[in-house]
Amino acid sequence: MAASVVRRLAALSGASAVAAGAYGAHGFKNKDPDDYQRVLYETANKYHFYNTMALLGAAHCGKPAVAGSLLLAGMGMFCGSLYHQAVTGDPGLRKVAPIGGMALIAGWLAMIL
Repeated sequence: MAASVVRRLAALSGASAVAAGAYGAHGFKNKDPDDYQRVLYETANKYHFYNTMALLGAAHCGKPAVAGSLLLAGMGMFCGSLYHQAVTGDPGLRKVAPIGGMALIAGWLAMIL
């Protein structure tokens, strides 16, 4: 049961990563390529994709609900705060990113269980 839920969440995450990547490719089209907001967006999108693949793997580990929950929370906090700052220019959530990074690391490690 938990594995199928995690697989479905991974599919939704992957689809949203593709949509976010498309937005980034077109939404920042006329901006300077060295623009910090564009770099933030690309970083968020890259980590969103990487951890979506981990989420697919989490569906097959011993504790899919634990690993999946940590990965989803980490993506929300890490990628979400970077996406937010890239799109709005507001750095208000930047302190959430390191917490999200730690959750991502814990999610990867939870797949050992």
